[in-house]
Amino acid sequence: MALAKDLGRGHLVTEQRNRASMDIDTKSIRDCVEIIHAEDQRCVDAVTPVLDRVAEATAFVVEAFRSGGRLIYVGAGTSGRLGVLDASECPPTFGVEPTLVQGIIAGGYGALRMAVEGAEDHPEDGARDLEEMIEPPGIESRDVVMGIATGSTTPYVRGALAHAKAKGCKTIFFCCTHEEDVPNPENIDVLINPIVGPEVVTGSTRMKAGTATKLVLNMITTTAMIQMGKTYGNIMVDLRATNEKLVDRSIRIVRTLADVDRDAAEAALETADWRVKTALIMILADCSRDEAERFLGECDGFTRRAVERIRAQRDGATADPVNT
Repeated sequence: MALAKDLGRGHLVTEQRNRASMDIDTKSIRDCVEIIHAEDQRCVDAVTPVLDRVAEATAFVVEAFRSGGRLIYVGAGTSGRLGVLDASECPPTFGVEPTLVQGIIAGGYGALRMAVEGAEDHPEDGARDLEEMIEPPGIESRDVVMGIATGSTTPYVRGALAHAKAKGCKTIFFCCTHEEDVPNPENIDVLINPIVGPEVVTGSTRMKAGTATKLVLNMITTTAMIQMGKTYGNIMVDLRATNEKLVDRSIRIVRTLADVDRDAAEAALETADWRVKTALIMILADCSRDEAERFLGECDGFTRRAVERIRAQRDGATADPVNT
């Protein structure tokens, strides 16, 4: 990776003027919406060339999860908010502890609602917050730290990445600038840099750059959770029925995947203490709760793998089915 140019920010693609919106202030509401929509469509295509890097970064995250590590997002402004958002959605979606994926934002959590001016300008604050704001406090070498700075220069994020690298963590950096414009490449293990082009409103990276950020963060955590056995096919199964909505969802999941009626699904869930994975295995493999939970543990939480192993052993097979 080449060294960054020792220049101001004006040369960065995220700071350039967008030719398609030069005279947007003269346009009708409908025309404005159309211009923004046309530019937004570029975001998905911009991610395509960096998919290999997204996969490489996700492999680091899966390795961290399997070894007891965490994924920690670090950002300022919109980038920080999107990191906190993605982290906060993992527990209800995948049934994981809130500590598994965490987000920290320059200026603290008050900055989620209101801008904290100057909070992003101090690299030492990024290093400090990386140690103090996460739970439990203190990063470890088995953690993965992902810096998010769409313009690539945010000192807060750069300071956090330098600190994480020095602690032996795997580091990921997301930006929307060209590789040669990325500072301190020695602190980055994987660079993910979709080039979405200049923003409709110059420098407003909450727009296209923010959209690309959300796309990539969704890919990383969702793929990592799938690799950790949190889905059966494309259905989330690692959830507990803690309210009426989740009770209904749990019943529908078991009915759909096990092809049973509502009464049978509810009965299995009650026996399984409303653990969807356990109830599914009980029905699909025709086994007891204890047997379902034992095989689920032996199969690292993969529902499909547990069902296939129970069936294989019952049939006298020796092969260990591969998770699909």
